[in-house]
Amino acid sequence: MNSHFEKIREYLLELDYHIVQQDEAEGVFVIENEHHGIKNVVLIIADPILIVEQYLFEIKSETTEVFKELLKKNRDIIHGAFALDDTGKKVLFRNTHECENLDPNELEATLNSLSLLLSEYADELIRFSKN
Repeated sequence: MNSHFEKIREYLLELDYHIVQQDEAEGVFVIENEHHGIKNVVLIIADPILIVEQYLFEIKSETTEVFKELLKKNRDIIHGAFALDDTGKKVLFRNTHECENLDPNELEATLNSLSLLLSEYADELIRFSKN
């Protein structure tokens, strides 16, 4: 049994996120909140940390322009950052937290940061996904 699973579950519900899928044995949640533009965000408890990830798009052409723009935008993201998966093709939003000290405000800040990023930077993300 994952010792942090129930705490994180309670935080998600308190923050009005719909838990689409959960697996306590694996320590995984998939959440959404349409009001905030959040869909299929994955939270993984890899004790001692909580990983929050959102798949954004797949890079079709590896131009330096896309990587440069993503790195520049990383500087503006308050909580979390753009990251690449192991293949180097999929762009993700990712943030991590220490499970032991996690409180609802920290988790909410990460999810709000993602929501703000998606609303403010949507046109650029769409453009990157098409190139």
